Amino acid sequence: MPTISSAGAPLPKNDPHRHRQVAESFGSDAERYDRARPRYPDAMVGRIVAASPGPGVLDVGCGTGIAARQFRAAGCEVLGVEPDARMAGFARSGGIEVEVATFEDWDPAGREFDAVVAGTAWHWVDPVAGAAKAARVLRPGGRLAAFWHVFQLPPGVAEAFAEVYRRVVPDSPFVFQGAGNALEGYQALFTRAADGIREVGGFGEPEQWRFDWECSYTRESWLDQLPTSGALTRLPPDRLAEVLEGAGEAIDAMGGGFTMPYATVVVTAARTGAA
Repeated sequence: MPTISSAGAPLPKNDPHRHRQVAESFGSDAERYDRARPRYPDAMVGRIVAASPGPGVLDVGCGTGIAARQFRAAGCEVLGVEPDARMAGFARSGGIEVEVATFEDWDPAGREFDAVVAGTAWHWVDPVAGAAKAARVLRPGGRLAAFWHVFQLPPGVAEAFAEVYRRVVPDSPFVFQGAGNALEGYQALFTRAADGIREVGGFGEPEQWRFDWECSYTRESWLDQLPTSGALTRLPPDRLAEVLEGAGEAIDAMGGGFTMPYATVVVTAARTGAA
């Protein structure tokens, strides 16, 4: 969950794909990750499927299979690629076929797909090498679609979390801020993905698709999700507990829960000529 503003789960400051150790830390609690991470809007899945020439989907950084299961439910044949064997194992337990590798190093063995998707994962892939690999495996007219949730925490929760995180983890490569516009914080990430697609060639002009929705959280459900953030997965238990305590106190002060607006944003382009 990347952001550099009030969304509450930022990426490392520069070139997140170079911080591979963070990407490969989520499997430390794959069950919690799958339980707590939000799903993607059905309208988004449907639009990607409708804009693709067929049902063959490659899910890059498929994690526990959250997006893969949604695409499978929409009638797709899904293959996942995931660098963390623990996450891959969880996805397989849900019936998703997964090959363990980073996308840059993965061998497609001559296979082609109608869509290459990445749910909250493309930032861990080199944007140019990843787009080149996608161009290589997509059929003509196939679609590359990378998508992220952007969410806006209530100011009181965002500011309390930012303060306790800076105090507990002063040397973190992640940056948290309090109140701010979450979409603005993500725009550099969207631009990086689109620029990688443009640099490779072989794709039409990248587009952004946006799907707005909201989700209500109790104190318990938000604190269940929070440790799945890349900023927290590698913290020692005592420091994690301190961060969660601060976040929990802020939610208690709001009455024990909140409703949060989400925008799921897709950066996408269709395969045209040779890369």
